[in-house]
Formats: sequence, structure tokens, C-alpha cells
Amino acid sequence: MDSVDMNDDLLCVNSQDASHRLVLLHGWGADAEDLIPLGRELSHRSNKALEVVALRAPHPHDQGIGRQWYGLFPADWAAVPKAISDLQDRLKALASSSIPLQKTVLLGFSQGGAMALASGCSLPLAGLIGCSAYPHPGWIPPHQRPAVFLTHGNKDEVVPSLASEQLMKSLNTNELEVELFRFDGGHEIPQEIMPSFLRVLNNWLI
Repeated sequence: MDSVDMNDDLLCVNSQDASHRLVLLHGWGADAEDLIPLGRELSHRSNKALEVVALRAPHPHDQGIGRQWYGLFPADWAAVPKAISDLQDRLKALASSSIPLQKTVLLGFSQGGAMALASGCSLPLAGLIGCSAYPHPGWIPPHQRPAVFLTHGNKDEVVPSLASEQLMKSLNTNELEVELFRFDGGHEIPQEIMPSFLRVLNNWLI
């Protein structure tokens, strides 16, 4: 049985004897536990000893259920720089001598995907996974960044798949690794993506 540690800011699974870390960022209106089943499955099937950490967004959702990284409807873009800086501080605080940032992969869904890319591209992470993600206005990724894997449903009506095409255009400016997995579905993380997730995790985490 997995061991689960909880506090107000995060959920942590499989921390004992872990050699690598997967950090999960939930979407707008969800909470830290939302992506834990995905994290558990990846941890069980990966060939690495993965600690799974699901971070909780800092702000209550406007409708009183779930959390948000910043206001989205209407979008509070002015709050984004501080949200990114605060998240980077949280990611750096997770790092340890046994599991540094270089052995950490950051995965985010929807608003969490946008935050994963915006915060993680300038950190020395092993890789970034953005699911149904989108670019913040005016976002320009740094010249040096971790490898990136994107997923998006062709029928996504919440974050149109055009958003990942825009991300690809921004990220595809040098020889660094970037890949987009399209699937015939909506605003979701379908089971068919699992082999690709495992492939990039096992390739990135050394």
C-alpha cells in the first residue's frame, strides 16, 4: 500500500526510498488530489522509484469549490508573474540532495499545464509535461530549457488544441526536445497517453 503524506499545500505519495520525483499541478477548479491516481499509476509502472508530489494551488476558486493558480474567468494576467515566482520557490524547496531538481519531472493539466511550462522552463528540471496546456500572453520560453512533452485533445472545447500548437511554435525555436501527442478526445488525460508518459519519464529520469 502506498504511503501518503498530506498537509495544506501538497499530497506526497511513495516518498520512502524514492530516487526521482514527479510533481503534479492540477487544473483550474480542481485540487491536489485530482491527479493523484495518474501519479500513482505512473509511479507503479515506471522503471524508476518515483516520489509523487501533488501541489495545491494557493487560491480558492471563485465559485467556492476547488483551487486556482490565478483568476481565470475573467483572466487575471497581472497575477501571473507572482504566481510563477511563488511556484518556482515551492519547486526549489522540494529539492534535496537525494532528489534534486535535475531528477524531477513537472506535469500539469490545463491551468496547471500553463503554470508548469511558465515556471519550469527556467528551472533545471529533467522534463516538463503539459496536458491541455496554453501559453500565457506574451510568454517567450528561455533559450535553454528542459525537454517538453505536450498532449492535447483535438475536440477540447475548454482549451482549444490551437493552444498547444502555439506552444509548439514558441518551443520549437532551437534543437531542444519538444513533442506534441494529439488524441481524438476532449479536455482530459486519456489512458492511451500512458505509454508515452512512461517513455518520456524513463528517458528523462536517469
